[in-house]
Amino acid sequence: MRAFYRRRGKRLLDLALTIPALICLAPLMGLVALLVRARLGAPVLFRQVRPGLNARPFTMIKFRTMTDARDAAGLLLPDARRLTPFGRFLRATSLDELPELWNVIRGEMSLVGPRPERGVFVERFRERIPGYDQRHRVKAGMTGWAQVNGWRGNTSLRHRVQCDLYYIAHWSLALDLRILLLTLWRGIRHRNAY
Repeated sequence: MRAFYRRRGKRLLDLALTIPALICLAPLMGLVALLVRARLGAPVLFRQVRPGLNARPFTMIKFRTMTDARDAAGLLLPDARRLTPFGRFLRATSLDELPELWNVIRGEMSLVGPRPERGVFVERFRERIPGYDQRHRVKAGMTGWAQVNGWRGNTSLRHRVQCDLYYIAHWSLALDLRILLLTLWRGIRHRNAY
């Protein structure tokens, strides 16, 4: 019963913060969408299936940051070669992640939790890192304990998982609020963002 109320409290916090955030950020999101459209064309949004709570797949939404450039054989170029300067800026400032607020509204993600990995990597990480599967005991988050402690982007996966497991073991609404404040203070623009 206690777990039920904790989950309900987290969901209410998500909604109480996400709905006003969407309203306040709507002009910025509209501007980013227009700039993505002008620089990269359609579509403006990038959708990718990721494993979430209990490893159930959901479609995560972000602003598009890469072109569809292909080599002579028609194969997509590697991600690093398709990332545009504007896309790099969006990633460095985490503006590309703003559409994930819709994932939070739909209940597929939370504001705070482990960042969802691409499904192609989950099996590999599951075999290499003890406790990795525990990350799927909670909803994926837009930000998390790992991110505010500097473990985002191309950093140690083991340290990220350790932070995620710490978060799961010590979760509280107070910890969520602390992580959100730290995200606003130092986590939005980070040298490890990519």
